Amino acid sequence: MTAVTGFTETLDRFGAGTPVVLCHDDADGLSAGALLSRALARTPRSPARVRVIGRGESAWSDAVRAELAAGPPVAGLVVTDLGVQAEPILPGVPTLLVDHHVPRSEPGPEVATVISGYGAEPTPTSSLLAHACTAALLGEAEAEALVWLAALGAVGDLGERASAAQFPDVMAGARRFGTLKALREAVSLVNAPRRSRRGDAAPALRLLLRADGPEAVVSDTSPDGEALRQARAEVKDALDAARTVPPLFAGPVALIRCDSPCQIHPLVAQSWTHRLRRQVVIGANAGFREGFVHFAARSAAVPDLIAFLQERAPPLGPDDQFAQGHRRATGGQVTRETWNHFVAGLGFGPGAAA
Repeated sequence: MTAVTGFTETLDRFGAGTPVVLCHDDADGLSAGALLSRALARTPRSPARVRVIGRGESAWSDAVRAELAAGPPVAGLVVTDLGVQAEPILPGVPTLLVDHHVPRSEPGPEVATVISGYGAEPTPTSSLLAHACTAALLGEAEAEALVWLAALGAVGDLGERASAAQFPDVMAGARRFGTLKALREAVSLVNAPRRSRRGDAAPALRLLLRADGPEAVVSDTSPDGEALRQARAEVKDALDAARTVPPLFAGPVALIRCDSPCQIHPLVAQSWTHRLRRQVVIGANAGFREGFVHFAARSAAVPDLIAFLQERAPPLGPDDQFAQGHRRATGGQVTRETWNHFVAGLGFGPGAAA
């Protein structure tokens, strides 16, 4: 596991006020956010506030900065599964970045302490890094009570098989809190709200902040549990419809178009990689956000999809996000104009345009 040097030292520099945890809205990010919040709650510090960064948002945006600055005094920031870049989120506020993605740019030590899994073999997910931070803060024994959250995030990002092969101790530890079936079911439920039309991951976060294991997530009968089940049913219907659309082909790329308010394009891309094993498969969704095309790239044959996309990148505008994430699971969100330049450059005809 990657060392978490600097985690407790940076926490010691937190000032008066409330610690704020910013996290991504998928299973890995939510698990990491819940882990860090629950760890901080077991210390003499003030309880942390967790803010999920969701659809179309960035922790480094002026809107998020203004929101944080306008709220209660921020003692310090713990930012997880949202990337790494050089600019401060709140200048002068102690900041920890806990992440495993390819860094967009590197902050100086006066801006943030970076705890990164990028470059490690195997690469730990943000939830695994958060669990290591929890152990550094509370000790191994107390951290073991939360190991199931680390496993939930790992399975969400890597899948069950890769998680078991690469991080067997964590997966074995999680088995004490429920079956692997329950863990898979919990991952599916926790991921569902962010993929739904509303895109509101708050019910999933609330469950992870109070549950004592994956069985509790799966069996929850509160309005939060019901919201997760409804979201999953909605996403399943949208995905079933998208899977009937045939791919378009241009050179090494297979493109599957969909127009859905649900975030199904990564699932569409992943589902086709099993049949199109030689291609880079791109799932593209022009119905997810007005004026933009969101896309995901997956491949069974190309090990570095970020490099593949960057070599074929169109001219990018200020609102475009392109080739972000992991080498094996990347994508972006670009304006329709940028998208049309991109697919034309790949060799697709008018049927691929938005």
